[in-house]
Amino acid sequence: MGSKTDKNKLIQVLAGLGPGIITAALVFGPSKMTITSKLGAEYGYSMLWIVVLAIFFMLIFTNMGARIGLHTDVSLLSNIRTKWGKAVSALIGLGVFLVATSFQAGNAIGVGIAVAEATGTKAWVWVLVFNVFGMALLFFSSFYKVLEKLMIALVGLMLISFLTTLFLSKPSLSGIANGFVPNIPLGSSALIIAFIASCFSIVGAFYQSYLMQENKKNGVVITNKSYTGIIILGVMSVVVIICAAAVLHPQGLSVNSASEMSKALVPLFGTYAADLFLAGLFGASFSSLVGNATVGGSLLGDALGYGSKLSSKSVRLLIAFVMICGASIALIFGKLPLELIIFAQSVTIFLVPFIGIAMYTIANDKQIMGKNANSLFVKIAGALGLLLLISLAVKNFFELFIN
Repeated sequence: MGSKTDKNKLIQVLAGLGPGIITAALVFGPSKMTITSKLGAEYGYSMLWIVVLAIFFMLIFTNMGARIGLHTDVSLLSNIRTKWGKAVSALIGLGVFLVATSFQAGNAIGVGIAVAEATGTKAWVWVLVFNVFGMALLFFSSFYKVLEKLMIALVGLMLISFLTTLFLSKPSLSGIANGFVPNIPLGSSALIIAFIASCFSIVGAFYQSYLMQENKKNGVVITNKSYTGIIILGVMSVVVIICAAAVLHPQGLSVNSASEMSKALVPLFGTYAADLFLAGLFGASFSSLVGNATVGGSLLGDALGYGSKLSSKSVRLLIAFVMICGASIALIFGKLPLELIIFAQSVTIFLVPFIGIAMYTIANDKQIMGKNANSLFVKIAGALGLLLLISLAVKNFFELFIN
C-alpha cells in the first residue's frame, strides 16, 4: 500500500516538473547554443554572470505564467481578450505565430546539421526526416504526454552531452568563479543583448500558463515547479559557455554556428567528444523544432477562436503548418534567410514588451488571480524585468532601423 502511495507522489512530482522542462527545452535551441558558444569563445569565462541575470528574470516571469495557468479556468489570451478586447489578444497570437514560424527554419537546420555532421550525410535528408517525425507525433491522442516525455528525454540528452564535454575540457575553477563577477568587456553589448533576449524568453514564460492548464487536465494535483526547468536552462547555458571558454577561447577560435564547437573538440578529444556535443545540439534543435511549433500553433489557434487545447484538430493542424513552413524554408534556402531574421527581430521588438506588460498586468489583477496575484517582491522584480525588455527593444530598434 505504501509503495503505491509513494508511486503516486512520484507521478505528482514529475507531472509538476513537466511544464518547466518543456519551456527550458523550447528556449534552449540551436541559436541559443550558438550565442552561448560565442560568449565563451570570445570572452572566456567573464560573461557567466549574464546567465544569472537572465535566469532570475526568466524565473520571475515563468513563475507568473505558471500561476496564471494554475489559478485561472481560461487561457491567458482569453483573460487578455476579456480585459482589453479581441484585437489585443489576436495581435499577440498572430505575432507569436509569425515569430515562431520565422525562427522554425533555424531549428530545422540545426537538426539536419547535427545528424549530418555526425554521420557524414546530407543535412537536407535529416531536415525532412525529423520534420515528418515531428508531425507524426501530432497523431498521438495524448499529444501533451508525448511532448512532455520527449522534452524530458531531450533535456536529459543535452545535460549528459554538455556535462561530459565540460568534464573533458578541464576548465579553470578560478576563471569560472571570476566569471560570476559583473563585467562588460569592450564590444560585447550586442552578444549580451542577444543572450538576454534568447534566455529571458517572455514568449516561453507566457506559454507556461498553457502548459500548466494542459497538465491540469490529466487529473493529477499539480503544484508549481516551473523553476526546476528554468534552473536547468541556466545550468545548460553556464556549461556551454564554460566549455567554449575552456576549448575555443585559448585557441582564439570564433564561432558562427553551434556545430563549429564540435569541430574544435576533435583535435583535443577525438570524434567521440565531437559526436557527443552534436548529440546535445540535436537535442536542442529537435526539442525547439517541436516546442516552438507547438507554441506558435497553439497561440494562433487561441487567437482565432479555436482554443489552445493540444487535443484540438485545428490546433494540431496549425502546429503542423509551422513545421511545414520551417522545413520548406530550410530545404529551399539551406539556411535562415537574413530578411527573415530581420523580420522576426522587428516583430519581436514590438511584441515582447507588449506581451510582458499584458502578462504582468493579469498576474497583478486580484479580480482574476485572487490571493495568487503577484506579491510585492514579484511586482518589483517584474517591473525591473519589463524595464530590461523595453530597454532591449529600444536598443534593437535603433540598431535595426536607425543606425
